[in-house]
Amino acid sequence: MITTKHIVTGIEDVPVQWVFETYCNLDTKLTGRSVKIKSMFNPSDSVPSMILFCKDDSYFFKDFSTDKGGNHIKLVMELFNYSFSQAVNKIVDDYRSYLKSPNAVVRENLLHEKVIFKLESYDTRAWTKSDADYWTAYGICSNILALYNVKPLSSITFSKNENGVYDFFTTQKPFMYGYFRDDGSMYKIYQPYVKDKKFMQLANYIQGMDQLLFKKPYLVITSSLKDGMCLRKLNFPVEFIAPHSEGTIIREEVINSLKAKYNKIACLFDNDAAGLKAMQRYNDAYNIPYIHLELAKDLSDSVKKHGSSYVKQVLQPLMKKAFTHE
Repeated sequence: MITTKHIVTGIEDVPVQWVFETYCNLDTKLTGRSVKIKSMFNPSDSVPSMILFCKDDSYFFKDFSTDKGGNHIKLVMELFNYSFSQAVNKIVDDYRSYLKSPNAVVRENLLHEKVIFKLESYDTRAWTKSDADYWTAYGICSNILALYNVKPLSSITFSKNENGVYDFFTTQKPFMYGYFRDDGSMYKIYQPYVKDKKFMQLANYIQGMDQLLFKKPYLVITSSLKDGMCLRKLNFPVEFIAPHSEGTIIREEVINSLKAKYNKIACLFDNDAAGLKAMQRYNDAYNIPYIHLELAKDLSDSVKKHGSSYVKQVLQPLMKKAFTHE
């Protein structure tokens, strides 16, 4: 039986390896090894010329006979001549149908089958002056942090399951924060000074959704909760949401629902190649314009570097242009 634990809310809930196994008609499971198959795009391919390979804990494909390549979404786009949003919707719909079948096997997304980490417990602590110094540098005050349920953590305890053996470990660090939903559940851990695990995603959730009141005329999709909180503090006539990463595109039905509630939606992501690419994806998929702020890497860093007043001055005409875009 598939429980509510396995409800599919978006493309990030679909195991990448399932996509390749399903649409490439593989008779074996992908478990981290490379697989060479006949081209899915060249019917005359007599010798296997397409490789499925693992990189950075995910799968990709390269078809040498047609020079096509990319990730799992790109595979479906190429196979069915779909747009990005059409491919995402097909993958999610097909995976939902698969989960309803009696022989469905639920697997962890990507390749987390060897070692699985699970949050067991956490402890919150009181705010300190160091915390205040960190957040106020970005123009984010205690009221905004409270509204978006950001809390300082003193420790987090994880369990690790490796080959059926459980091990528990506790981490205690300064500048460690939990992001919580209104129901009290923690969906993300933020450690701004830890490079390899700055963000630890615990649950799928579109940040800021609990705080939407639908009383502003415009909605901005930001690259992070921190950027969104900065934007709110600038007092534009907007509300915001943020997917858990720029690489995650929000589902079409969610976007359509939000379009019905706001006069206009725009994206404001990072000022780098990845951010621009992500904003262009929203523009291509949903005709959502984007705001390109070039003062620093992102909105929060812009506020820290230039101050709220100057950033608002620069941002105002950019937002006006985006919201009058047709």
